[in-house]
Amino acid sequence: MRDIEMAVIADDAVPLAGTLTLPEGPGPHPAVLLLHGSGPMDRDGNSTKLRMDLGAPLAAAMAAEGIAVLRYDRRGAGDTPGDWRTAGFTDNRRDASAAVRALAAHPDIRPDAVGVVGHSEGAVHAMALGARPDVKALVLLAGFARVGEDAFRWQGRSVSRTLPAPVRLLLPVLRALAERQLARVKTTTTDVARVARIPVNARWMREMLHHDSRTDLAAVRVPVLAVTGDKDLQVDPADLDEISRLVPGEAEVHRIPDLTHLLRRDTGRPSVGSYRRLLRGPVDPDLLAQVADWLGRQLHETPKETSAVKRTAPSGGSEAAQ
Repeated sequence: MRDIEMAVIADDAVPLAGTLTLPEGPGPHPAVLLLHGSGPMDRDGNSTKLRMDLGAPLAAAMAAEGIAVLRYDRRGAGDTPGDWRTAGFTDNRRDASAAVRALAAHPDIRPDAVGVVGHSEGAVHAMALGARPDVKALVLLAGFARVGEDAFRWQGRSVSRTLPAPVRLLLPVLRALAERQLARVKTTTTDVARVARIPVNARWMREMLHHDSRTDLAAVRVPVLAVTGDKDLQVDPADLDEISRLVPGEAEVHRIPDLTHLLRRDTGRPSVGSYRRLLRGPVDPDLLAQVADWLGRQLHETPKETSAVKRTAPSGGSEAAQ
């Protein structure tokens, strides 16, 4: 495989710096766009506080299947100019849409065989791209299927249950403080606002809280692979059932044992306190193989209608649905 630099020109002319990884052999190739989670993520899913290191291993797994991968730095991250705090949730969505157009137009890429892989916030944006005629398949890694505020509150409750006992004693006070801060964000009108003296990306938060991903899921017209770990503390694994119910066509869902939101497995009790340890290891190789195999079958095949019968994996395992 080989990497080439590729800049995506956003709708407002901002150049989103990225990397296009091409597999061996002559093109044009099938391809996927990789969309990362929230925050100032670079093309590999890394920020100063969190290193997902998802881009390179996913690109390698895709290249082995003869599929190219485009990934780019978010606004204000890596080599892309701007301030990530001023970018809204809808800005991120428009950037993802521009990236799909640029990928499909690239001379080394088959325009009839473009898919999208999204993780966390990226999965939610991928849902909106599933109605586009230039997208042929979606992979949703830990994407929520509900109103953003409901997902945000579920995450808060989930994380709080894993805190040390002395901290849990303070939860009533902490929850009251969090409610005041959330109410403050909802009343803001600027892109960035100070909450508890800390600058936050207020417009992104307002837009995310109001977004209902179920509307996008109901409009998807391509095959979907949705994967969430049963130890995900940030997205409810039960949302897989909603994804399966809402997607009109083929939807294959997997609830992976021991898989966390970081796409690493943890055999112990899930906790955000284990994140640093988990991130020292690689992205789960079985997950990468599963995604690459599924996309290989979708994108190398002749384009087909997506009215196939839904296939749903057993909720307790990761084996392929029959």
